[in-house]
Amino acid sequence: MKHLAAVYKYFWKYRFRFIAGILLTATSNYFAVMTPEITGYIVGKLQQSLPGAKPTSFRNEYDALVTYFIKWVDTMSFSQLVTICSLTILLLAVLRGLFMFFMRQTIIVMSRHIEFDQKNEVYQHYQRLDTGFYKTHSTGDLMNRMAEDVSRVRMFTGPAIMYLINLLSLISLSVINMFRKDVHLSLIVLAPLPLLALTIYIVNNVIHKKSEKVQASLSNLTTNAQEAYSGIRVIKSFVQENAMMRFFTQNSEEYRKNAVGLAKVEAIYFPSMTLMVGLSTLITILIGGQMALEDPSKVGLIVEFVIYINMLTFPVSAIGSVASMVQRAAASQKRLNEFLQTEPVIKDKNNAVPANLSGDIVFDNVSFTYANTGIKAIENFSLTIKEGQKILIIGKTGSGKSTLAQLLLRFYDPEKGAVTIGGTPVSNFKVRELREQIAYVPQDVFLFSDTVGNNISFGLPQVATKENMQHAARLASVDNEIKGLEKGYETMVGERGVTLSGGQKQRVSIARALIKDSRMLLLDDCLSAVDAKTEHTIIQNLYQYLDKKTAIIITHRIFSHLNFDQVVVMENGRMLEQGTHEQLMSLDGYYAELYRLQVSNEQSGE
Repeated sequence: MKHLAAVYKYFWKYRFRFIAGILLTATSNYFAVMTPEITGYIVGKLQQSLPGAKPTSFRNEYDALVTYFIKWVDTMSFSQLVTICSLTILLLAVLRGLFMFFMRQTIIVMSRHIEFDQKNEVYQHYQRLDTGFYKTHSTGDLMNRMAEDVSRVRMFTGPAIMYLINLLSLISLSVINMFRKDVHLSLIVLAPLPLLALTIYIVNNVIHKKSEKVQASLSNLTTNAQEAYSGIRVIKSFVQENAMMRFFTQNSEEYRKNAVGLAKVEAIYFPSMTLMVGLSTLITILIGGQMALEDPSKVGLIVEFVIYINMLTFPVSAIGSVASMVQRAAASQKRLNEFLQTEPVIKDKNNAVPANLSGDIVFDNVSFTYANTGIKAIENFSLTIKEGQKILIIGKTGSGKSTLAQLLLRFYDPEKGAVTIGGTPVSNFKVRELREQIAYVPQDVFLFSDTVGNNISFGLPQVATKENMQHAARLASVDNEIKGLEKGYETMVGERGVTLSGGQKQRVSIARALIKDSRMLLLDDCLSAVDAKTEHTIIQNLYQYLDKKTAIIITHRIFSHLNFDQVVVMENGRMLEQGTHEQLMSLDGYYAELYRLQVSNEQSGE
């Protein structure tokens, strides 16, 4: 239950609905427990009317409202009394049903509001978590926690709470009435309840552990399915449908075993609850029958107790269901808390300053190692980029080029050294403002399942005008191809831009960055899927666009069409060479060799 403490704040938020639900439940059950008293009174009157029956005095252990009612009908003829009491019992049933309806309208609706708030809370927290978190957690698991786990928690905030309130109020009112009538008989009838409580305690622990296993295996199953759907083209191209099916079947079988194991425990649990209640009913009839033989005037009392026991059948048997829902919810909330209590490593400092990205960019003896893999990506790297300069960073795959971009955007913080803009460490800026002022095209292009136009204007506070979209698309050399689509800029691109080619997706991603018109442009190997002619056109467009802007272009190719202020060659996280194109050619090192090889390939048409 300690894990569910995280949702108690929602009960306070919706306290008026919650309190109203409690009052409505108590009122509904108050009308319910009046029925056995009136029935017992009628049976008692019937027993007195039999030949040879001894007259009995009116008992004063009835509820106050029932006492008032009995005093009113006690002087009536027997036929009138039966008619009035029958109509009263019918009226009480109608009133109870009406209040139960309003009870569900308060508590169940409250649980839906809580589900809505909790899903928003989880999603919002996901947005706050840093890039490192997403490298160690699968998308399927994240989705399962926000969907399946939150739904199970709703079963606690709704049905479980409603049944629990109903259970407590009905048992309390019934037990009070039972002890008011006959303490000795009440103790005998309720004797199985301690055994019931012990059974619930033992089985609940088992259910809790099995529920955790079920949710964990469901996350694995969801992750498996999500990856298969996302990578379906790779699966089909390598003809691995059967292999993926075997993998899915294995995860599905694990989930089935855990779910069946939990169902078996619950299958034993619920009938045992009914058995305990049935045992109480048998005890009531057995002991009550003996009492009635000794004192016939107690027939009405015995009937009343039997009705109480039968009335308690559903609430008591629901203890198992409530306990199961609570345990499942606790297991799910524990999984949610693991993420909700995870603080992002990258966040605004208490003294964070507004970002005003002007001035030189400086990497001062920076070193960085990826925590999840232990790979040292950057080591003792220093570089100064003057404001307005155009920088080309090249190197082999894994040389640390993309890591520099992520450090500048503060996806990570360096473990040593500092990255500054205008003399201020980027860690001192507000993260949101820092990233808003940098136009970034990542290496891994991602388009949303939306229109081309909305994908281009994604980084803006509102959808851009068509003129601005077209201008950015022309700079990215993709405007004509977009116009050639069936609906132009209103064309849906499909999941992850699946309806576009690799080159088109890259250029749409470039247009998304250019439309921001930021003072800093960061391109991370974003022309790898573009042919040489289109690449030349884009570079020429960028030459005009980048006037007075700071630009860092990361690639494994040399852009000979653009005059860079600095060219940085990286290898194994270190700076191998640095200078202008002419200076590096005169060094006749790695850059010169790469340039000659590239020119040779271009001339040969490769």
